[in-house]
Amino acid sequence: MPSTSALLEAAAALSDLGRRSHARGWALGTSGNFSTVVSDEPLRLAITRTGADKGVLGPEHILEIDCSGNVLQGSGRPSAEAAIHLAIVRARGAKAVAHTHSLWSTLLSDIHAASGGLAIEGYEMLKGLRDIPTHLHREWLPIIENTQDWVGEAGRLQKMLQAHPAAHGFLIRRHGLYTWGRELAEAARHLEVLEFLLEAVGRSKEGLRREPWPR
Repeated sequence: MPSTSALLEAAAALSDLGRRSHARGWALGTSGNFSTVVSDEPLRLAITRTGADKGVLGPEHILEIDCSGNVLQGSGRPSAEAAIHLAIVRARGAKAVAHTHSLWSTLLSDIHAASGGLAIEGYEMLKGLRDIPTHLHREWLPIIENTQDWVGEAGRLQKMLQAHPAAHGFLIRRHGLYTWGRELAEAARHLEVLEFLLEAVGRSKEGLRREPWPR
């Protein structure tokens, strides 16, 4: 079981990331959600509660949940997408997950949905992703359809993650970006890198094309 101090530390860090994401325009209003693992055995996550305004996010908006999404500590309900966080942790061995609703992730996830994903390559910023040593890397961000039942879709989500083991994130159509890391700092870095790349692609002519990208 996580100690009280571990949960408080996680809550403070998640609150800071949520506020910073709001300030960058990536998680406006109550959009977006963030989590970090506070215990491996048994699995426990600290996660933002549903309906929390990320601009004023504080430790009181962070819950502790178990491997089934049940609330163990805190007030309120966990994000409706807690099942996505749990699926990513299981499939990727991630210790932290970040989800944003930025303008560019929302638009590009719709424009390139028919291709099943979005390819990003040739940008120096790609080297900010874990284990990527060169700008010649080609990052493929899978795009999946949105749903209001992520608990029921957890199996499909895990299959997608297993089918794209090299991906550092994915997009939900007309919804936003998910990324993760081996710790919260890495998840935050991946978030910054991918949001930069999505904006760079979105502002380019290539990013606004609707023709399928070669996979």
